[in-house]
Amino acid sequence: MKTFFSVLAFVFLSMFSFAQNQTNPNLEIEQKEVIKKSAYLLFPTQNYWTFIKLDTRNGKMWQVHFTVEDDAIHGELILNSIPLVDEEKEVNGRFTLYPTNNMYNFLLLDQIDGNVYQVQWSMEEKYRGVIPIY
Repeated sequence: MKTFFSVLAFVFLSMFSFAQNQTNPNLEIEQKEVIKKSAYLLFPTQNYWTFIKLDTRNGKMWQVHFTVEDDAIHGELILNSIPLVDEEKEVNGRFTLYPTNNMYNFLLLDQIDGNVYQVQWSMEEKYRGVIPIY
């Protein structure tokens, strides 16, 4: 009987602790602060195997593929190798990505100047790139 109550108490405390973490508003604030300070972030695409790596300081981006198969494609493809701001204006967290309803397109936002760019990823080089939206 003692073991039953010990297990019950453990389960209750675990659930309470989990609920505290789920409703802790400070946790979300802390996560946002870490993201603001990050030089690089990974953004998922709707393709399970593909992410976009963003240099949040200058807008450089790479298409990142991972795999669990030895003979499958993995690695990074360049989306944008040219910084979108001068080096002296680089700040961690300056750029961020927003998904669109088209799985191959994102919007890149310069959170300081307000400039917006259309980002398109693809396995084919001719369909990859970054286009300013004026």
